[in-house]
Amino acid sequence: MNIIGDGVHNFLDGLIIGGSYIASMQLGIATTIAVILHEIPQEIGDFGVLLHAGFTKKKALFFNFISALTAVAGAIVALTLAQNAAAISGAIIPFTAGGFIYIAGSDLIPELHKETDERKSAIQLLSFVLGIAVMAALIFLE
Repeated sequence: MNIIGDGVHNFLDGLIIGGSYIASMQLGIATTIAVILHEIPQEIGDFGVLLHAGFTKKKALFFNFISALTAVAGAIVALTLAQNAAAISGAIIPFTAGGFIYIAGSDLIPELHKETDERKSAIQLLSFVLGIAVMAALIFLE
């Protein structure tokens, strides 16, 4: 179940990345960076789930890799459909933004509220602001 869910998730990430490059190079780079940063901890978690399920390290890495390849398939689908770039970007860009807002609102921000150490909270806030600044710079600086 984990592998199938991750494969679908990665396929959608690929669609999002491909669609954002159709819209603009800056948006594509910003989206790629955001997806990579979001995928690193997720793939580590998926690896742990597979190990806990009894997979060997080699088998868990293999299936995680196969699952990750669906992102490439998603990007290929988005870029193949680029003939209708306006229609695709008109759907994918809001979908992408909504996905990131949903992840932030449902997963990230509630976890941040659990931290009670002021120093760690300040580091989290600084990281959050830095992330926004990097994304803004990638989008608005040409």
